[in-house]
Amino acid sequence: MASSSSETSKLWGGRFTGATDPIMEQFNASISYDRRLWKADILGSQAYVKAIHLVGLVSTEEKDAIHSGLGQVAAEWESGEFVIKKGDEDIHTANERRLKELIGAAAGKLHTGRSRNDQVATDTRMWLREELKTLHTFLRALIEVLVLRAEHEVDILMPGYTHLQRAQPIRWSHWLMSYAWALQRDLERLDELSTRVNVLPLGSGALAGNPFNVDREFLAQELGFAKVSDNSLDGTSSRDYIAEFLFWASMNAVHLSKLAEDLILYCSKEFGYVTLSDAYSTGSSLMPQKKNADSLELIRGKAGRVFGQCAGFMMVLKGLPSTYNKDLQEDKEAMFEVYDTMTGILQVATGTISTLTVHPEACVAALSSDMLATDLAYYLVRKGVAFREAHGLSGAAVALAEQGKKSISQLALVELKTIRCSLVPSAIKSQAQLFTLQCS
Repeated sequence: MASSSSETSKLWGGRFTGATDPIMEQFNASISYDRRLWKADILGSQAYVKAIHLVGLVSTEEKDAIHSGLGQVAAEWESGEFVIKKGDEDIHTANERRLKELIGAAAGKLHTGRSRNDQVATDTRMWLREELKTLHTFLRALIEVLVLRAEHEVDILMPGYTHLQRAQPIRWSHWLMSYAWALQRDLERLDELSTRVNVLPLGSGALAGNPFNVDREFLAQELGFAKVSDNSLDGTSSRDYIAEFLFWASMNAVHLSKLAEDLILYCSKEFGYVTLSDAYSTGSSLMPQKKNADSLELIRGKAGRVFGQCAGFMMVLKGLPSTYNKDLQEDKEAMFEVYDTMTGILQVATGTISTLTVHPEACVAALSSDMLATDLAYYLVRKGVAFREAHGLSGAAVALAEQGKKSISQLALVELKTIRCSLVPSAIKSQAQLFTLQCS
């Protein structure tokens, strides 16, 4: 039986004599999402045709025709005129099919010595390398907003919390900077990831290398890679860089989810520390008075989806035998979705934080003198009392205040002395000298 036209149009169709089941055709295809790699795929092919020309596999005329034809294909993608046809199972097939339509038989020489295995690994690295720059820009902008607000609002006091219980007085700027530092670590991890992404697998072939002595260093230079992969088996099958990207996104999203959760509480009526801008809030379809922090709730919710993609892809990788397996086709949907989600999260977080209004009076009103119990213990330590004993004495003062249904700052000096005479030296004339929120 002769091969069908759709089979012979495939990059792998020569060995097969029967037609692919239509359901399998759809199940196998990735063009619906890997079309996003069109630019990287074309740039990689333009560099590759130069490399095979250097070793005499194509003539100068063929090289120029292929290079120019790929430029035409790129122009069609850029303008939205490229037409995906039946049989274009992936971006590589689609581009090569269109190239053949434009320049004829010379297009068939482009794939000489190259496999889709090293081709797709190169494409995804090139795509991710460029998009990490966008994420770097967005993340840096968010950090700058946090730092700027911290500088301008350094005098605002507020409660600090542990276990969601008021713990010690802190500054609003201190809270802001706690997230700035977490995000700075994320920025550092992103830069480290960029280095590991920037490794060229092209020239690894399907798994055993390129038999035509193609100059991989030349290819790395053409495509802007810092180095070539050291092992062809690893080069075609490694998806560490995608798994690491998914983890990076998960960690960054966790930090932003925690920030969002804090602000969701702080903008509630129960706290009232901040008010979100209308630009980043929504209302209720039933209750007219509602102003919902949907921007923050979506950041918190999408963090779960990002981590889900990371966990899911790790499960894809864990049972694979060595070198390339079709399971690895699952890498791109996870990578694309997480990238899209993170660009949204970072931009919305930046907008939300840069436009919210903080209410210093509400923050200060939430402070209470019992939050200075630790300061009392520290005071005693400075007077020579061992910390464990000082902790107990301060706790006793808190208990005494609770028994009298008053705050610790309302305890009279005579009451404090009932705990221990040396607790309040004679130099202390009022509890105000012990309890100062500003100095805490």
